[in-house]
Amino acid sequence: MRRRNVRTTRAHLAAGRRAQYLLRDRDSIYGVEFNTAMRELGLRQLVTAYKWPRQNAHAERVIGTIRRECLDHMIILRERHARHLLHEFAACYNSERAHQALDGDAPESRRGAPSGTDHLVAVPHLGGLHHSYRRAA
Repeated sequence: MRRRNVRTTRAHLAAGRRAQYLLRDRDSIYGVEFNTAMRELGLRQLVTAYKWPRQNAHAERVIGTIRRECLDHMIILRERHARHLLHEFAACYNSERAHQALDGDAPESRRGAPSGTDHLVAVPHLGGLHHSYRRAA
């Protein structure tokens, strides 16, 4: 598992995603090999306090949302399947799902949302677990 974490982090950085810090908890999965690799990549690790998940509240909330709204309802067959589900969920989450902090809009604004008099068509996401609605053509 440790090697996979290192490979994933290296892949993100190689893809042009720049970071200065890695915020992580104190999980034993992060060992000496991981710490050495992060130093080599030039990342400074910020570690949360022992048994204090509130220090990483935004990440904990997103993880909880993904678990409750997606993963708890799926049987995941393999890593590739999990990545596909998470990619589809992220697309739906950012373009269709209402966010309270955005006054009911999505991070990718939903301009031209259907009004009450339009005929709507349901568009399934994640095999029908979630739906968005569009005006009928």
